[in-house]
Amino acid sequence: MSGTLYLLPALLGETRAEQVLPQATLDAARAVDYVLAEDARSARALLKALGHPKPIAQIRIVEIGHEPDQTRIDGWLAPLARDRIDAAIVSEAGCPGVADPGATVVARAHALGITVRPLVGPSSILLALMASGLNGQQFRFVGYLPREPAPLAQRLRELERDAQRGQTQIFIETPYRNDRLFAAILSVCRPTTRLSLAIDLTTSGERIATHTVGEWAALPPGRRPPLDRHPTVFSLLAEPERARAKASGRQ
Repeated sequence: MSGTLYLLPALLGETRAEQVLPQATLDAARAVDYVLAEDARSARALLKALGHPKPIAQIRIVEIGHEPDQTRIDGWLAPLARDRIDAAIVSEAGCPGVADPGATVVARAHALGITVRPLVGPSSILLALMASGLNGQQFRFVGYLPREPAPLAQRLRELERDAQRGQTQIFIETPYRNDRLFAAILSVCRPTTRLSLAIDLTTSGERIATHTVGEWAALPPGRRPPLDRHPTVFSLLAEPERARAKASGRQ
């Protein structure tokens, strides 16, 4: 027997926990006294937002960082294996282990025979895909793209080629660089390629729209959604090569 390691989704923005988390998730979060957190400050704010009944100062929060130190994982998990207490992993936003820290800790928990239980909550990647209207049968999350213009353009062309095979390509950017990424997509990608923008997910300012690159480019700046400093998930799906070839033949 061991304690249980809960994977606790964090809120994506300023919204009430009850609006996006089921009661079972809230109950589990309010019961743990030991938390492994990407960032301790964010974890304290989350536990307060979730209505943890204990004073936050009485909850043991261990900061594991964005890239957890492999040599310290056994020590972090020792209270679960040895003392059979429950714990939770939290990242700064979204789901632990999905584009966020946690996978290496979970892998070691399995090796040690510790019970792992994922809790239901918001994942910006899945929410964006669900609302995009793009292919949800085949998709890939590729994280951040290069910052420099030339490598970025090359990477976008590679993703567009992969998307021609019907695989939705999902990626993100630091919010204050969203406008630069959006402009690069409009410049590099084909007009027929579909681009979905999922902005400020789960918040009162949530905006989701899918258009072709050509349609996005034709929109006046005032009709484009504001991206600067707004967390955004970008999803891309290109027209299959055979469809383009047929269209060219008809012309």
